[in-house]
Amino acid sequence: MPRAGLDSQKVMQTAAALADEHGLEKLTLAMLAKKLGIRVPSLYNHVYGLPDLRRKLTIHGLNRLRDALTRAAAGRSGDDAMRAMAEAYLAFARRHPGLYEATQRQIDRQDAEAAQAAAEVIEPVLLVLESYGLKGDAAVHTVRGFRSLLHGFASIERQGGFGMALDLDESFRQLVDIFLKGIQSLRQTKLNDSAP
Repeated sequence: MPRAGLDSQKVMQTAAALADEHGLEKLTLAMLAKKLGIRVPSLYNHVYGLPDLRRKLTIHGLNRLRDALTRAAAGRSGDDAMRAMAEAYLAFARRHPGLYEATQRQIDRQDAEAAQAAAEVIEPVLLVLESYGLKGDAAVHTVRGFRSLLHGFASIERQGGFGMALDLDESFRQLVDIFLKGIQSLRQTKLNDSAP
């Protein structure tokens, strides 16, 4: 019997908090059960072992990241929306390092729920890119570049790789602005190519 008041959402929230505190790879079922005040076998009412817990954390993290990006872009367009999403992405990685790490795990494309979460996390970015006239392959290439920029910065920062005494937020803003100039250049090229 599941413990009264304990549901899958509470299990995920607690697991995410532990992953943020200790790191995703250090999260164990025993640690989670202790934090929830239950015995390990009781967790099997909610997860089918550690691999399933990590799978569910990946989906949970992707959904939360998608929500953060969607909120950031709401009511904005173009560069303003892209900057807001970039800041929301970095803030998510900083606040939730373990959960963010879960979002970077390889998705099993045969897992419909995980594949859907992975697809939905880029939807807010794709919607904004439409305002630049970027669709299809061009939009996908741009999303990949944007993700690489954001993940690269977040990862280097987390590992303490930025050693110079300069404001990291300013470096991040400049990096995003350079990327946005690239998008504008793509847009202008596309407009020039379509001109009669």
